Amino acid sequence: MQFEGRDFYSNLSASAALLSNTTEHYELMTGKASRVTTQYKEATITLQEKEAPHQKVRMTFRAFDDGVAFRYEFISRDQSTSFLLTDEWDEFRLTDNPVCKVLPLPGYTSSHEGVYTTAPLSDLPANTLMDMPALFQFPGKAFMAITEASLLDYAGMYLMKENNVLRSKLSPLPSQPSAKVKGAFPHTSPWRVIMISHEVGDLISSNLLTSLCPPNRIKETGWIKPGKTTFPWWNGNVVPDTLNAPGNNFITQKYYIDFCKRSGIEYHSVVEYGLHQWYVDDGVGFQPGPHSDVTTPVPGLDMKEVCDYAHSQGVGVRVWVHWAALYPKLDAAFTNFEKWGLSGMMIDFMDRDDQEMVNIQTEMLEKAAKHHLHVQFHGAYKPTGLNRTYPNEFTREGTLNYEVHKWSKGLSAEHDLDIVFTRLLAGSTDYHLGGFRAVPDSLYQIQYTRPLMHNTRCHMLAMYVVLENPQGMVCDYPEAYEGQEGFDFLQKVPTTWNETKVLDAKVDEYIVIARRKGNDWYVGSINNSVARELSLPLDFLSKTAYTAFIYADSDDARRYPDQVKRNDQPVQASDYLTIRLAAKGGTVIHFKAK
Repeated sequence: MQFEGRDFYSNLSASAALLSNTTEHYELMTGKASRVTTQYKEATITLQEKEAPHQKVRMTFRAFDDGVAFRYEFISRDQSTSFLLTDEWDEFRLTDNPVCKVLPLPGYTSSHEGVYTTAPLSDLPANTLMDMPALFQFPGKAFMAITEASLLDYAGMYLMKENNVLRSKLSPLPSQPSAKVKGAFPHTSPWRVIMISHEVGDLISSNLLTSLCPPNRIKETGWIKPGKTTFPWWNGNVVPDTLNAPGNNFITQKYYIDFCKRSGIEYHSVVEYGLHQWYVDDGVGFQPGPHSDVTTPVPGLDMKEVCDYAHSQGVGVRVWVHWAALYPKLDAAFTNFEKWGLSGMMIDFMDRDDQEMVNIQTEMLEKAAKHHLHVQFHGAYKPTGLNRTYPNEFTREGTLNYEVHKWSKGLSAEHDLDIVFTRLLAGSTDYHLGGFRAVPDSLYQIQYTRPLMHNTRCHMLAMYVVLENPQGMVCDYPEAYEGQEGFDFLQKVPTTWNETKVLDAKVDEYIVIARRKGNDWYVGSINNSVARELSLPLDFLSKTAYTAFIYADSDDARRYPDQVKRNDQPVQASDYLTIRLAAKGGTVIHFKAK
């Protein structure tokens, strides 16, 4: 490490290691499981400079069944109460030239959206910033991922290859690029996490990150209610031609709220209309102008009227907001949001993970909780397990996702799998799900309104199970769903889970994930661009009899990717099911206990 430009590296004394064993039980409101038992062995070593200023740093190491982690605690220095960390260099020396799956980034200011690179370590470009989590596959089928946990009051971490060694890089403060972290003693870093398993699926189902985070800091949580939400911006705010006076007004919001009521969708999102946000703003392109005011809706939109009506229908209301418009008026905005009756919000365009931005996000979560508001971060860095600490954080973006179908050639099935084997390891992954217009590639065209999809409809349905997201979006418009094949699954699929198991997975090819809610199981499988057939043992089921509601692609999915075959059959734990996955396809199964 480097403090004020002075290396903390040599001429150090080290204490004897303090050793301990710990077993912990805790509950999660959102995540891969509702109840977690974790065991780890811990070693703590204190390092101190032998000469002035006698900087003292405590290192803690933890070994779990599915990985190892370490962190630093900056304890003290002669005649000083504070410190300035100018660098932290953690080196990961990987043997055997593993195949790496990483997301290169052009710089620290980033929405963390991009296309992944898969290459041997020796072929990765040097001196290029790489996002985390990063996946490494070693010869002999061992898998490892590097990421971080419990990112609080610290700078976000990246990887960079230097001299064929992976080295950590911290996001600098924008006002002081030579500074990474400022703080008072004592001060603790996030955990540097190395996830390890012989099976890549174990990394996906691991609760290692939440196990490294502080317990829940929100005392009263009865108001926290995850659920699916509309997001009309994605479909282009489509309403029927017969709707009277569409716009950012009560009429349009009522149309979507009524759809939520009919369909059992928990939330409606008020976003924008005509490329102008719902609040007063003189900015351009959703960027806040000098007179932006998130406490004042645009003329003609009464937010309390919208919320009152939605509540009468059993539907919650949430809003989109630019962070730079929200933050200067944070207290007033949250007071108004609560007074109107909002349930939560998407906070967008954060695009940083320096210590200042990390602290801003923590402040937003803590103050939002006081006003009973949930939070969804967009244009934001990876999760670090803090859904345990702040369960009102429902989800994060930080992925190149289906929003880009509005203005680009769209995403491949292979990209979806890249997200599963990297970004999903960190936790909840918001992806703009729900596009119900899959077409053959030859018919794909860019449409800002009513975007088209490359991958099959069953691939889309399966993404609701494959991805972890307590607030899954239902992005298309009501008439795109109602009466359509597969919409019944989208209506009933949960957003929180009691248990997660990866039944089968092969990097770059396919994945099959099972998630349990109560006595029922939901299985989702997505495929790359090569059709295949899998045999699925059902031994993850209990001894209870089940009915399997199976949603599969059509036999001619290349020509008709929007078609869904539905088959219901009795099954039990001793059975096997054959899953036929079309190219770019998917399968979802609801195992309902009898």
